[in-house]
Formats: sequence, structure tokens, C-alpha cells
Amino acid sequence: MWLLPILPASPQRTGLVRLAALSPPVHQRAQVHYYALPSRSALNREASGRMPFAWTLNPYRGCEFGCKYCYARYTHEFMEMWESVDFERKIYAKVSMPDLLRAELRQARDKGLPIALGTVTDPYQPAEKRFGITRRVLEAFTSITGLTLSLTTKSLLILRDLDLLVRLAQQHRFSVHMTIVTTDEHLARQLEPKAPPPARRFEAVARLTAAGVRVAVNAMPILPGLTDSRAALEDLVRRAAASGASAVHCNLLFLKPSAMKEFMPFLQREFPHLVARYRQLYARSAYLGGEYRERISALMAELRKRYGLANRENLPAAAAKGTPTYGAAGQLRLPLG
Repeated sequence: MWLLPILPASPQRTGLVRLAALSPPVHQRAQVHYYALPSRSALNREASGRMPFAWTLNPYRGCEFGCKYCYARYTHEFMEMWESVDFERKIYAKVSMPDLLRAELRQARDKGLPIALGTVTDPYQPAEKRFGITRRVLEAFTSITGLTLSLTTKSLLILRDLDLLVRLAQQHRFSVHMTIVTTDEHLARQLEPKAPPPARRFEAVARLTAAGVRVAVNAMPILPGLTDSRAALEDLVRRAAASGASAVHCNLLFLKPSAMKEFMPFLQREFPHLVARYRQLYARSAYLGGEYRERISALMAELRKRYGLANRENLPAAAAKGTPTYGAAGQLRLPLG
């Protein structure tokens, strides 16, 4: 079924809004609509100075996994799409990204700066089965050597590209970050409706590490009252270690207004007893700090040490000094260790 463009391509629309308006519809599956989004560049410079990487790559805009806590829903607002559900039902594929990347890698003067793939949306979400952009991006990276490169995902589809990942591990300072926020299969299905079960993700970690790929587990985000108990976090760290993960990174949930629109109604439906607590916690800021942050930080440091995952040496220098930084998934990373 062919679809009409989402927005009228009026002369008044500029930038990303106009590009989205002109993006041709290419496919529809169930309630998800796919569009081919023109790209002007592949690598995006990280300019805030707070991230442990200098360049980012995101092959897709929007993400089908539909995670209730996802901070990145605001990115669809750049295209004047204000409904939260649009983020998971209107997926934009940057089909020209691999060719652009090859050209940019040839021209880059600062090739040694860290590059992170999948900082906003999952590069192995279901759209990748149709478009294959992420695989072609990885193929582009095999044409050079010596990069610091990371990839973040929740998807088992990453195993399709095991051959490429092994090559990247040999040619670059390369790591995979598998996001797993809970070991509770039922809770995971509630929080991440279309993402693979946690047990399968731990299996993927084991397969990747067995093949010689360095893998960290990202407990991102930790959700107050849902995934932050000592028992829950210890089970996650224990299973990460048993799967061969080299590190466990974590952060606390932060809630931008765009994420609030999806998360708070979800909380009201599924966990109404937590609504008042969340309203209090996030009344003044999208970020959590203070005693709660310090307690989770200390707990994670203890658990890492117990299970042999004390990974301070894997954090950027800013984190070691106590300055908040950001993990590969884009949310605030606690300087734990």
C-alpha cells in the first residue's frame, strides 16, 4: 500500500521538516509506515562536550521497539510530528547514509575521534531487515582501520552481522553495547513491547563475546520503583558477567516532556501506585540526582566489584572525575565504578 507524504511540502517548510515532507513512502507493514529520508551527511558531530564520543550515526529516525521510557521521542518533533506514537509508527530510513559515510571517512581529518552508532534509535530495529542500512554502514568501516567505534542495540538481528563485527573488532577499538534494563521477562514486555526478551539478549552477548567481540551491557535506564531494587540490579549484573560482558554501564531514567506524554499514561495504566512518586521525583527536573543517585551509584559499584565487572577504566575521563557523561544509548550515565 502506497502512502501519501505526511506533510505538505510547502515553500515555507525548511530543513528537516521539508525533507520529511518530501520523503517518499516505500513500504507499510501492519501499522508501521516506512519512508526513505534524504540525508545531507552521515556523521553528526557531537558538540556538547558531555559525551564520550565525537561523532554519531543513526541510520533510522523513529524506532519500532516502542519502549515506554524512550527519551528520543522528541526527535520526531523536529519534523513537526507531535503525537508520541508517530515515533514508533513512522520510520524514516536514511538510505543514502552508507555512501555518504564512505565519502566522509575518506575526507575526515580527525579519523581517530570516537564514533557511536545507535545513540538515538536502534540500528537493528525491524526496519533493518528491509533496508540493510546498518550492515552497509559497518561494511564502510571495514575500509579503514584504527577507529574508536561503538554500537548500541537491543536487537538479536545484530547476530546476522557477526562476520562484520569480528572484522571490526580486529581493525578498530570496537565495542557493542547491549541494552538490558531488567531480567524480568514480563516487566520487559511491558516496558519494551517489541524488543527481544532479556534472556535472548544475554544469549546474544555470549555469542558475540565468544566470537571475540567486546560487549558491555547497558542497564539504561534504571527506573525508580520498577528496576532499581538491589535484587533486580544484582541479577542483571550477575547475568551480564555470566554472559561474558566486559562491563555494565547504567544511568537513571530521565523524562523529557515528549517522553512524559507516553510514560506517565503507561504508568497510570500498569503501575498506578507509582504515579505520585514519579510526579514528585520529576516535578522540578527531567533528571534525578541527590541521595537517590548516590545510592544507586554506590550499589552498582559494589555489584560490579562482586561480579568482576569493576570497569572504571572503561569510562571516559570526565566520568572518572565525577562529571556526568552520557552512555552510548544517549541517556545520562552515572559516573559509577
